[in-house]
Amino acid sequence: KGTLLPLIETFDESFDFADIVPASALKNQNLDRLEEVIASHLPNATPIYDTEQITDRSERFLASEIIREKIMRSAGDEVPYDLTVQIDEFKDEAAHTDPKTGRPRKACTFIDATIYVERNGQKAIVIGEKGQRIKQVGMDARKDMEQLFGKKVMLTLWVKVKRGWSDDERALTSLGY
Repeated sequence: KGTLLPLIETFDESFDFADIVPASALKNQNLDRLEEVIASHLPNATPIYDTEQITDRSERFLASEIIREKIMRSAGDEVPYDLTVQIDEFKDEAAHTDPKTGRPRKACTFIDATIYVERNGQKAIVIGEKGQRIKQVGMDARKDMEQLFGKKVMLTLWVKVKRGWSDDERALTSLGY
């Protein structure tokens, strides 16, 4: 405090701050006051998004991020950071009666995704021994998507090598970057 208080005083004299709130997240000190001061400077307005809306991103984007997350978590230290996920097809099928069997079918989303990596060695990491890693990634991603989207998901994953995709502006644009 002996060092901090004179420094705060110097800053207060040198700059036109609206408020100065010394706080410590580590020691959980003065955080309530910090929140109050921040809130006092925010404008009052109606919410931009509906209270039920969790993001402004599309379901396609969320699906690609879920797949990417599952790869990163499963690969651990081997993880190839030069990878991206492109959703090739995202097709919703409404609940209906199967014309062949006459049985009711639940709503379902069919998702085909391609995982692009830079090198063959990265492809082998993503696929895993005898395809076990990509299989587990698919099962884990599908489970999370079903929970998020509230319906059955049929997920198909492909892994392809696309050399230089992360340095190619056209490739980045086509992949949504």
